[in-house]
Amino acid sequence: MDGAFPWRYSRWESGQSTPVDGAVIDEGLVRIHVNGQELTPLMATPRDLDLLALGFLRSEGIIQSRADVQLVQVRPNQMCVDVWLRDLTVELPSKPILTSGCGGGVTFDDLSQRAPPVASDRQVTPQQVVDGIHQLAGAATLYRETRGVHTSALSDGQQLLAVAEDVGRHNTVDKLWGYCLQRDLDPAGQMLLATGRVSSEMLNKAAKMGVPVVASRTSPTSLSVRLAQEWNILLIGYVRGRSFNSYASQWRLIL
Repeated sequence: MDGAFPWRYSRWESGQSTPVDGAVIDEGLVRIHVNGQELTPLMATPRDLDLLALGFLRSEGIIQSRADVQLVQVRPNQMCVDVWLRDLTVELPSKPILTSGCGGGVTFDDLSQRAPPVASDRQVTPQQVVDGIHQLAGAATLYRETRGVHTSALSDGQQLLAVAEDVGRHNTVDKLWGYCLQRDLDPAGQMLLATGRVSSEMLNKAAKMGVPVVASRTSPTSLSVRLAQEWNILLIGYVRGRSFNSYASQWRLIL
């Protein structure tokens, strides 16, 4: 499977060792080049790297739509993505900020700056949140093969519109946005579902996408909670079974 690294390992149980022909999640250093200039290296799973590059450039404000891009090319070694913009004079940002979590996250944004609230009147029911996370688990094919991988998805409240898996939480969101750019799908007003911790850069990406609802199987951070309250984003964590915690902008939850 693309993104899975085949590996023979030993399974120890009750003092007995059993050989297993299995797999682990693939991880590597991927470099994004824009107009022939290196923008940033990322630790990522070599899968859907074209979507990762597009989503990252959109998240950082370097492009606004797929029309800004002339060519996206993933090199055969899966270690570099070349992106050529129609405007070859675009000035690339510098001084990246290393984000929290695994996967070597990076952003050029100052997350301490104020941003406009998400302009959406979208509300969801508790059942839609629970069902969405259940659908997310069913769509995590790479996770079932390797474990140790994050999965995110966009949902309209009824079905999943896009699914992405990667060793980095933030990479999954960039891949989702890249998917939307490739297919002219507007993520605004949709629900972002995730398996990993919701940190500030994850919430920042969601806000830029116009996503009013973010729900995860695990916890948010203190900064993401404060930003969610300020940006009118319903932030939900620890969705387990039929229960969850609601941390911010709870007016979006229909009880």
